[in-house]
Amino acid sequence: MATPESQAIARTMTQGRTRLLKAALLAAILLAIAAFAAVSLYLGLTPDTLRATVTQAQDAFQKAPVPVAAAFLAIHITCAALSLPINVPIAVAAGALFGVGWGVVIASFGAAIGSTLAMLSSRFLLRDWVQARYGRRLVEIEAGLLRHGSTYLASLRLMPAVPYTVVNLLFGLTGFPALRFWWVSQLGMLPGKIVFVEAGTALDQVHSFADILSPAMLAALAFLAILPPALRRLSRLRRSRV
Repeated sequence: MATPESQAIARTMTQGRTRLLKAALLAAILLAIAAFAAVSLYLGLTPDTLRATVTQAQDAFQKAPVPVAAAFLAIHITCAALSLPINVPIAVAAGALFGVGWGVVIASFGAAIGSTLAMLSSRFLLRDWVQARYGRRLVEIEAGLLRHGSTYLASLRLMPAVPYTVVNLLFGLTGFPALRFWWVSQLGMLPGKIVFVEAGTALDQVHSFADILSPAMLAALAFLAILPPALRRLSRLRRSRV
């Protein structure tokens, strides 16, 4: 039978291992971001450099399509999990390399799975600290997210101006279910992924990543973003009148 002293020692060791894991994870994320920034500054992440990379990858894809697609998906998941700002270029590359159909599948699953991993990393690193500091307020926020969080998440995913990293971080601070976070993100990201993948099929005509989202396209995505909360409010009004 464990004594109170042995239980205290076990708790201390567990807390120590947890702190070590958090430090290692944080260091890995920061190192990956620093490496990405250095490579981006050295090479320059532009449509021209992307075209050169895709040309090289196409030769490998012709010889071994499944391994190349699997490697591309793994790279996409890793970049999204590490919160690297590469969602637009990698979706464009997916369209150029795999075409619209498989490009959308690979880009959407890569972004959604990677974002879910990033959300879980945020939860592992920061949730305990936030809960200790804002416990009562966090409980209220989580209660609201459990009721309407899917609507909010879908709307945020549809807004190109809201970085995926911010959404992953904020939802990671709560107890929002990871499985629901994944499938809502998958659906919410889909319209944007279709736009970027489609642009990748005409990569030779892309001169700037910013040009992909025209004012009309931004307006359409903004309309889609406000649609879920608007429909929820309309449904609530109809029920109140019954």
